[in-house]
Amino acid sequence: MPARCAPSKPASLMVFQDGWWYLDPDGEIRGTIVLDNLVHRGDIPVTIGVFVDPGVFLGAEDPKNRNTEYDAFDDRYVNFLLSEIIPEVTKDYSIAEDPDEWGICGGSSGGNCAFTAAWLRPDKFRRVTAFLSSFTQMPGGNPYPELVPRVPSKPLRIFLQAGHRDLRWNEPERNWLANNLRVAAALVEHP
Repeated sequence: MPARCAPSKPASLMVFQDGWWYLDPDGEIRGTIVLDNLVHRGDIPVTIGVFVDPGVFLGAEDPKNRNTEYDAFDDRYVNFLLSEIIPEVTKDYSIAEDPDEWGICGGSSGGNCAFTAAWLRPDKFRRVTAFLSSFTQMPGGNPYPELVPRVPSKPLRIFLQAGHRDLRWNEPERNWLANNLRVAAALVEHP
């Protein structure tokens, strides 16, 4: 929560997938420091950051649930945020009702998750930051290049980053770069 946040005044909201990565004060992102600086300079409104880690199955042979949660093309994760996580935040802090003040961010599978959450619930999330999304590993394949042109435009603002030499960048199958570019092209061609 930024220093300028007044409990009685509604703040904007930014949800981060893989929260641990964004919270590390010595890491590459340092999300809380960046948010504080942006708010302090007036570049963004007062914004509360919510940092969510994927589930873990203790004692399981494969305890990580990250790909199951983040790569799914369904509303389970966004409903989890809306019914369990965000209500806990609003017990102590006032959050703006305007979906234009709600953002969601993630990288790799977290980027898929952020994009899918906003795609399925633009009535709640309108701002998306997706770094090096791994659309290619979504079960059943990347739905967005074919889906985007078939539906009415959505009121989303999306920052979609792709890397020139991302995973399998020079392979014809499961190419992360190509999948990010296909999504970007679909969005540009059907604003």
